[in-house]
Amino acid sequence: MIEYYKKVVFENYANFKGRARRSEYWYYTLAQFVIMISIFIVASIIGAVFADAFTGLFVGYFVFVLYSLATILPTLGVVVRRLHDVGKSGWFYFVSLIPLVGGIWLLVLLVTDGDYGSNQYGHDPKNIADEIKEIGNVELH
Repeated sequence: MIEYYKKVVFENYANFKGRARRSEYWYYTLAQFVIMISIFIVASIIGAVFADAFTGLFVGYFVFVLYSLATILPTLGVVVRRLHDVGKSGWFYFVSLIPLVGGIWLLVLLVTDGDYGSNQYGHDPKNIADEIKEIGNVELH
């Protein structure tokens, strides 16, 4: 999980090209969730220790928002790459703005297995043979 998080945040910070496997997206999402909840709890406790409970919640919320803003580009990048894996444009993310069904439709796309083989967005991240062919022009049988 941590390896996927490091890969998305540090290696592909604002990368909107290529494809991302389901595991890359969902492990990143899980790590984000754990980190955000931890940040909120720790910041709230620290704020409550130095002031009162209300101030603690405010501090926790403030740090939570700062972290969310700092990771918005990697999050958008991994969502766009995940949509590329199922053959959709990154602009398809806006389907989530459709009331009621948009979020469900996007969730279905995010859990769907990616296209087998290369598509217009790149080679299949699951299929190492595509990558080897692309790098070395090697015939594989």
